[in-house]
Amino acid sequence: MAKDRWVLLRSVERYDPAAMDAVVKEGFELLGRRPQGRVLIKPNVVLANKNYSQHAFTHPDLVGTVVDRVRGYPGVSDLSIGESGGYAIPTRMNFKESGYYAMGRKHQVPVIDFNEDRYVKVGLKKSRFHKTLLCPRLIHEADFKIWMPKLKYHICCEITNALKLNIGSLLHKERMLFHDDRLNDKIVDILEIGYPDLIVTDAITIGHGFESCAKPFHLGLIMISNDPIASDVVAAQILGYKPEAVKHLRIASERGYGSIEPASVKVLGDISIRELARRTEGIVSEFQDMQKLDTKIRFYEGIGPNTNEICYGGCMAAVKGSLGVIDARRPGSIKNAKEGAIVTGIYEGDVDAGRGVCMLIGDCTDVKGAIHARRIKRVMGCPIGAAKLTTVLPFVFGMPSPMFDRRDVPMIVMNTIEKFVNKARHGAF
Repeated sequence: MAKDRWVLLRSVERYDPAAMDAVVKEGFELLGRRPQGRVLIKPNVVLANKNYSQHAFTHPDLVGTVVDRVRGYPGVSDLSIGESGGYAIPTRMNFKESGYYAMGRKHQVPVIDFNEDRYVKVGLKKSRFHKTLLCPRLIHEADFKIWMPKLKYHICCEITNALKLNIGSLLHKERMLFHDDRLNDKIVDILEIGYPDLIVTDAITIGHGFESCAKPFHLGLIMISNDPIASDVVAAQILGYKPEAVKHLRIASERGYGSIEPASVKVLGDISIRELARRTEGIVSEFQDMQKLDTKIRFYEGIGPNTNEICYGGCMAAVKGSLGVIDARRPGSIKNAKEGAIVTGIYEGDVDAGRGVCMLIGDCTDVKGAIHARRIKRVMGCPIGAAKLTTVLPFVFGMPSPMFDRRDVPMIVMNTIEKFVNKARHGAF
């Protein structure tokens, strides 16, 4: 962990290679040491779809710029780009839809889905819940790590930047473990294997709403740092949060990863945090608070069984994710949905679904009160996945279903087959 923690803020108005390279060059010079050995670049490619999700991932042109800059250092023996995208969608499909494979060919760098590659089981010393992790080979063997997040608001963790990016360090088979009311602790657990040497944040266009189908907002910024905590301290302030209000940041500080006091971070560059925060002040990221959605569906969030806190990262996160995809694919779907109610967790009080269906989602979900509904439907799972809910919610609430998308469904099937062929080839089962 760096003692002199700094964050560089540079205005960059568009994804222009020359402008981006100048900032990246400055960041490496500030770092004071050169990449060497096996270098891994990990971007954010959580979801990509050419029709409705083109602002959720780190822009490939910025990643390509970093690739070219890194390749210029003589001590680099190997260079790769690696990522594990959102659960249930093959990462290779996201790579195709986002232009990452095309970028990889252009810059002659392999783009690898961690789920298709080999991995190593490692023990963790500072974690709370993950005592071991299946660590992707590229992370385990890397001598120098460059994390490249896309700055976004997050539906249940306030912000996506350096620390939250580490969820994409997990293989799909472990991604949903503790992804419930323990999610923020989980994020910090992963930091033990995913502690980057350099963070290059794409904030030229940031995302809000639902982070996997983010709506764009032009911020015109590249942010570079030598410390993930420092990077997130600044990112939180830019998005309008006090650092201590971002729970995974607070947990990381408590575990000894560094101070989250703004004064502990040296901020450099040509634009201030205050000015950037002024620009984002009017953004409404509606999926962070489901009560703000314009819909006839009513949402009731109960506590989880593990921490007696709202189960923010479990079934309600899946509800947000499912509805976010449905509405991004067909805008207006949520507004025009049928009347009803969705309950997650152990809810104290009455539930009113009006003349519609009350959905109880998740194994632990229970209502300590009366339910007023035409009928009650339960969907089991702990935590339930957004993909499973996407097969149910459209039919219950009269919304257009992604399950009948003639373009996407065949692509998911074909890319899933390719994924398993590559896993077998690399011995990754």
